[in-house]
Amino acid sequence: MKKMLKFVTCIFFVISAKLVNSIELTFELPDNANQCFYEDFKQGKDSILEFQVVTGGQYDVDLILEDPNGKVLYKDTKKQYDSINFKTEIEGTYKACFSNEFSTFSHKIVYMDWQVGDEQENFNKAITQGTHAMSQLENYAVSIGDKLRTVDDYQTHHRLREATGRKRAEYLNERVMMWSIGQTALVIFIGIAQVYLLRSFFSDKRSRY
Repeated sequence: MKKMLKFVTCIFFVISAKLVNSIELTFELPDNANQCFYEDFKQGKDSILEFQVVTGGQYDVDLILEDPNGKVLYKDTKKQYDSINFKTEIEGTYKACFSNEFSTFSHKIVYMDWQVGDEQENFNKAITQGTHAMSQLENYAVSIGDKLRTVDDYQTHHRLREATGRKRAEYLNERVMMWSIGQTALVIFIGIAQVYLLRSFFSDKRSRY
């Protein structure tokens, strides 16, 4: 019974670790706008910041990542997606700013996943509660947690690719429809012009003196 309770506790920590140690969201970035996000870090923590422009314009944004002292850790312009790995040198509030100021009319949808700290280390501390070695049941829980995180990442990236592909397909379909309407109107106009031209050839024109 104790092992079963411990196993359930392990699974709870595995599932909640993702929620506690990461920020995952999708937000709208209007044209000529700048959106910043803040996260508190302790010194010596590993972090991964991933982002991807899902829809809008040329699928690109500017990103600046700064530490609490204003030191620029990452800066790039007009990127569709990227993954930034860094280790905190000082404790404090880190800032990530997404900019769409170079765009005058394109709203964009941006996905961001900011993973904070070492989830595996926190999980091990939670389930061991001391210095004893993990049992086989706990090892299974760790393995299940890793697989759940992998599945979650795959599902997230699949949804992003699906959303991006759907948006591009809708845009292409709209362009094709407009081109087809233009071609149809041109054909009708040419047909009417030819009818009037042929009628002018057979009309009885009499000169007046």
